[in-house]
Amino acid sequence: MKWLKVLGAACAAIALFSLSGGSAVSQSKSVKIVVPYTPGSGPDIISRLLGDHIGRTTGNTVVVENRPGGGTVIGTMVAMNSPPDGNTVLLVGNSFTVNPALKRGNYTLASFEPVCYLASTPMPLVVQASSPWKTVQDVVAYAKANPGKFTFASGGPASALHVAIEVLRLATKIDINYVPYGGTAPSINALLGGHVQAVWADYPTVVSQIKAGTLRALVTTSPKRVPTMPDVPTLTETGIAKYEAEIYYGIMAPAKTPDAAIKQWSGWLTEALKVSDVQAKIAQGGMFPVGRCGAPFGEFLKGSVADYERIIQQAGIKAK
Repeated sequence: MKWLKVLGAACAAIALFSLSGGSAVSQSKSVKIVVPYTPGSGPDIISRLLGDHIGRTTGNTVVVENRPGGGTVIGTMVAMNSPPDGNTVLLVGNSFTVNPALKRGNYTLASFEPVCYLASTPMPLVVQASSPWKTVQDVVAYAKANPGKFTFASGGPASALHVAIEVLRLATKIDINYVPYGGTAPSINALLGGHVQAVWADYPTVVSQIKAGTLRALVTTSPKRVPTMPDVPTLTETGIAKYEAEIYYGIMAPAKTPDAAIKQWSGWLTEALKVSDVQAKIAQGGMFPVGRCGAPFGEFLKGSVADYERIIQQAGIKAK
């Protein structure tokens, strides 16, 4: 009889193991956000901010794993090849949709499931405040009068910021120089040092200098004027080109991740984005919450890839 009791206990343990999905872990678990960017970057900051809130409110351990490199391809492929069980998701930015347009990286939108569009941030064109250029039209007029003597810079190449420069160049047919830097910060250093004349930048990197009056924002590619820069027109407003783009941050899951897991992540993220303290910290970083989840985010990404494919082909941008 003793051996029957032992056998019964063993069977019960096996049943419990099976019901828990092959793990004896209780309700709380460890989940991972793969961030294909360096620590301290905008994508890393928002991932840790939301991950901390999700961890505190759900009891789960949220691990942020930085896997930069290859134009974000390295981290993207790590996430794509992870088991589609809802335990691993990917933080994406504009490179996620630039890469398929460049044929860089062995993935497509179909390799992932859209979870949520988290936040966006503007892309202003900036010059030194002491420069003679007060508007983007001034820059275009100068570049036309001085072919090959005006130099733009951005973090890039083949980035969303580089694409914005090419949109302006194609629309106005100006003859300019382009210098790519490893990020916006070094390109701004080059601008302040007088090595380049203008930088198409990400807002979080330049917001303090715009407010301090060191830099002047001439235009953005946002769909509408940015509340914190009410006097700066959009590119569409200027009549130069009808082009709308911002830097976006979102969450994707590997293809075939169950709907229940997608909905769980969507719920966690949308709830976190509603918290006033989280919103304040996102705004402090120069980002604006969006909270568009599921199919609408997927449609946005399809449009982004189509736009980048068209512009990249017209401008002859090549993957580096």
